Amino acid sequence: MNTTSPLDLDYVRSQFPGLARGWTLFDNAGGSQILKGAVERINTFLIEKNVQIGGSYAVSQAAAAALYESRTAAMNLVNASRPEEIVFGASTTQLLQNLARAMQSQLSPGDEIIVTVSDHESNIGPWDRLQERGITLKFWPLNKDTLTLDLADLAPLMSDRTKLVCVTHVSNILGSINPIREIADFVHARGAKICVDAVAYAPHRAVDVQALDVDYYVFSLYKTYGPHYALMYGKYDLLAELDTLYHYFYGKDKVPGKLEPGNPNYELAYSTCGIVDYLTALGEQAGETGTVRQKIEAAFAAITAQENLLVERLLAYLRSRNDCRIVGQTTNSGSTRVPTIAFRFDGRDAGEVCKAMDGEKIAIRFGDFHSRRLAEYLELTDHGGMVRVSMVHYNTLDEIDRFTAALDRILATDAGRAVAAA
Repeated sequence: MNTTSPLDLDYVRSQFPGLARGWTLFDNAGGSQILKGAVERINTFLIEKNVQIGGSYAVSQAAAAALYESRTAAMNLVNASRPEEIVFGASTTQLLQNLARAMQSQLSPGDEIIVTVSDHESNIGPWDRLQERGITLKFWPLNKDTLTLDLADLAPLMSDRTKLVCVTHVSNILGSINPIREIADFVHARGAKICVDAVAYAPHRAVDVQALDVDYYVFSLYKTYGPHYALMYGKYDLLAELDTLYHYFYGKDKVPGKLEPGNPNYELAYSTCGIVDYLTALGEQAGETGTVRQKIEAAFAAITAQENLLVERLLAYLRSRNDCRIVGQTTNSGSTRVPTIAFRFDGRDAGEVCKAMDGEKIAIRFGDFHSRRLAEYLELTDHGGMVRVSMVHYNTLDEIDRFTAALDRILATDAGRAVAAA
């Protein structure tokens, strides 16, 4: 297998200052490192434009222009049709809670919302709470044999009262990519809308909300090389119909502002420009000379190729052990897996394995990763849950080799061994 990276990794790693601190960071699904360019954008706003928008004076006009530039950058990042389709918020969790609140006038007792058991709680909890208002919540089960979502299991759940289907683009445990366009077509043909949590997808692949034909699409910037912030895409006409979360005089024409109570955090929104600048540079290094969007797509093609190398190196090691259970696909056939890989070792407590790895200055995570319903559904909550290694394109094959060598040492000793249940 060719192990030559398609990226200039020296350049890539130089753009993430946090990588110079001596740690191997394999907990990127919990939060990636932030780009130097994103930090610079934040600082620029705070120093040069740190006033409220809406004023007639020049600095306020510059702040408003920066916010619009932020929405335009996000538009290019997800291929929305206009900047006003971008809603900023503190986190994916908060944005989905806000969306559920803003949909309430559209829902009546007896209406139905379908969620998947494989989602992060962020895309279950807000809809679950609507049961207090008489909304019926249904769970689309995961096929336990294939660990996939089957449309044959969704079909009997849908009725003429189904208003929304909520699904993850990638599970932050299973790591496999769900066929969102196929699901969207299925849902739309039955008169419902679709809401996608893309937190575990957006750092790894080019997002194209128009090609996917999704109605709402949400992910966190702090897992996509930015600060602790998030964005939601929504089709403009649908955003216009949502209830205002802001002042009463923010009507249909106040899109997306009516969904950003108190206004967005301007400097964090502005960091989106730094993320797009970086992806544009990667696309240019890959030889793309077209539009910003085309450069973003070229960048993610190179990112995917690099991450495929990482996935195969780690999966090959895990497959070679007869004491390891990989949770999810054990191969990356067709590049359908992102480099988020959860696993368990026979008779080992996941927490103790991770804590032993701390001493190696290798950061990984254990538990259920706030996808507790999935962990419970798969009966993987004992012994500390699962170990998860989550990589992104700035990680290297050498880091994986260092990790697996450390894992060999840890597993060869009694360190990290818990008392296994009978």
